Amino acid sequence: MPEGNGMILAKEEENDAEVRREDQDKINEFGRLNARLYEVRDEISSLKKLLEKIDDASTELMMGNGDRVMLRLGEAMFEATEDEATEFCEAEVERHQETVD
Repeated sequence: MPEGNGMILAKEEENDAEVRREDQDKINEFGRLNARLYEVRDEISSLKKLLEKIDDASTELMMGNGDRVMLRLGEAMFEATEDEATEFCEAEVERHQETVD
């Protein structure tokens, strides 16, 4: 008999156990919830990476000399002051941090 390492069972080793509808519903629900768990974990991981990038951008802005900077919003780039860009970064961090928490 295989050791549960993902091998396909031979025809004589297969089990034709009957599964009640109630049990199958619970198995299906577990599968859906488990898949959603992995999706949420991936979303949180992506948001944490985004928060790190925004934090890095804020640090770069603090080290600036007061010049105007280019701020990227989606696919577009806008010229903004360092203060405007810093406010934008803070607002983005706040918005995404609420989702992560």
